Amino acid sequence: CLICNGNIVAAAQEERFTRKKHDANFPHHAIKYCLKEAGISESEVVNVVFYEKPFVKFERLLESYLAFAPRGFRSFASAMPLWIKEKLFQKSILAKELACTLGKKTNWRERLLFSEHHLSHAASAFYPSPFESAAILTLDGVGEWTTTSMAVGKGKDLNLIKEIHFPHSLGLLYSAFTYYTGFKVNSGEYKVMGLAPYGEPRYADLIKDKLVKIATDVSFQLDMSYFEYPTGLTMTNKKFDALFGGPPRTAETELTQREMDLAASIQKVTEDIVVRIAKGIAKETGEKNLCLAGGVA
Repeated sequence: CLICNGNIVAAAQEERFTRKKHDANFPHHAIKYCLKEAGISESEVVNVVFYEKPFVKFERLLESYLAFAPRGFRSFASAMPLWIKEKLFQKSILAKELACTLGKKTNWRERLLFSEHHLSHAASAFYPSPFESAAILTLDGVGEWTTTSMAVGKGKDLNLIKEIHFPHSLGLLYSAFTYYTGFKVNSGEYKVMGLAPYGEPRYADLIKDKLVKIATDVSFQLDMSYFEYPTGLTMTNKKFDALFGGPPRTAETELTQREMDLAASIQKVTEDIVVRIAKGIAKETGEKNLCLAGGVA
């Protein structure tokens, strides 16, 4: 996305050019398109901003593994090589890729900036909104540490007022049900949402009773004894299976009414919690406008 004096001039996703869905490669084509659309040269690009802070994210991974050790060593052993090879040196990799795309005349390392993940989300909703002043609620799986954040935007200022941290996450709770109903985590959540209207929220009370506790100050907490995701290779565990009466559905097998009811249940619980947090943030800030961002939103 290319911004000039606070206005979005051009924006594009790499998959539109490569025709590969969820293309995770460096966005060479999208960057070139944005410059062409704006009619500017690469030397006119003052800063390049990345949407999260890799070192803080790495700290969260390490601290999580240490907190749950020795459990989760297999997951730790599989994650570390990629982090040490690529993610910790993200600044160097990004600078190198930018030089490949835009030319080596510019020192891209000097122009690279890193924003916090939830701040990026909040900005993406508030700044293009028609509001001069608004409350901003950001909900997703996890950024560096944050899973839910509440902020207030006024003019150019954006101030975070409250955060909920990993492992307590509405997005990861939803993803646990994505995994349990036999879909792929981080992409199949839309299928769970689409499946929800075909079921009844029969398990909603059970989810609220056992898996997630909502406090009066609109924060929430998960009972982590049912989940494997902080350190494991799966989202849920045997205790979760026992609670909902059986193992996760095998991918691509026939969907039953049970999966539809599970989808309806987690959808209802998610909506109830988001509405409750939104009411809380309205009361706390006195704001009349609300911006929502993040995968859950």
